Amino acid sequence: MATATHIPIEQYLKTSYEPDAEFVDGEIEERNVGEYDHNAVQKAILLWFARHEKEWGIRCIQEQRTRLGPNRVRIPDVSVFSRELPVEQVFTRPQLVAIEVLSPEDRHSRMQERIDDYRAFRISNIWVVDPAKRIGWDCSDGNWTRKDRFGIAATPAYLDLKEMFAQLEEAER
Repeated sequence: MATATHIPIEQYLKTSYEPDAEFVDGEIEERNVGEYDHNAVQKAILLWFARHEKEWGIRCIQEQRTRLGPNRVRIPDVSVFSRELPVEQVFTRPQLVAIEVLSPEDRHSRMQERIDDYRAFRISNIWVVDPAKRIGWDCSDGNWTRKDRFGIAATPAYLDLKEMFAQLEEAER
């Protein structure tokens, strides 16, 4: 039976991983990334928000390390945060939205751990998008609630999956 090697968070934060990996309780955790459908949907979500950054008072970024606590760093596929927050090289304050795009290898239990971590960090909007089924869930309250349209309270910002997938199809032609 293999044993995990524990490293201090300071070492993790100074190390580059390809692809980037998460840090959970002293251990490096690989992320499921790299497949075309996952990447195309991640890009479409990022572009959706990028088109409206100034208008909606937001910034968006892909695969940004987020330090959730002293021993935990997660990397949401897409993060949306208020323009009022200072830019940090590693987020230490909750973003407005953490979005995860499912890969075929993702398991519900592992995704639920990520959602629970985001909730404990007080990220108020946690969304999961499935590129294969072209559906999404709002997991902000810990439950998986099917949604076609997501909104960010007290802002004009939103994500309409049907419209976004239509734009993605158009771009793919």
